[in-house]
Amino acid sequence: MLGFFFCAQTAIAADVQPFVSGSWQDMRTRYENQALVVHLWGLTCAPCLTELPQWSKLRDTFPDKNLAFIAADPVPMPARKVATVLSRAGLGEIESWNFADKFTTRLRFEIDPTWHGELPRTLLIDADGTTTVLPGVTDWKVISDWLGAH
Repeated sequence: MLGFFFCAQTAIAADVQPFVSGSWQDMRTRYENQALVVHLWGLTCAPCLTELPQWSKLRDTFPDKNLAFIAADPVPMPARKVATVLSRAGLGEIESWNFADKFTTRLRFEIDPTWHGELPRTLLIDADGTTTVLPGVTDWKVISDWLGAH
């Protein structure tokens, strides 16, 4: 029984990719010439956790749009915990990443040199690479309108 539990936990955690130096550039290259919404959130961010079920509804409304989550806690959290929270919110199938470097300042700088770590934060990236930053609590109308136009 213990072996089964261990395997199940490993399978959940495997869905969350480690976000390390270079991951941002890899993601941007993979989505080159495509619109992408990147939501930066954290397990230590109460508003982030409250919003997760709404992100699931948004995903259901726009299933063909590119959406990625990055857990950007100031101290990296275990991928298993990140995966469990996302799964419980109905986001288990979403592309998700987790800061996996203790030097989180470097990771934040790679994403946005002006970002100091405030969460939540959403990036709307047009197919041409133009990025609109939405700091703070999610404005669902802005994101829905943007997804509908892209």
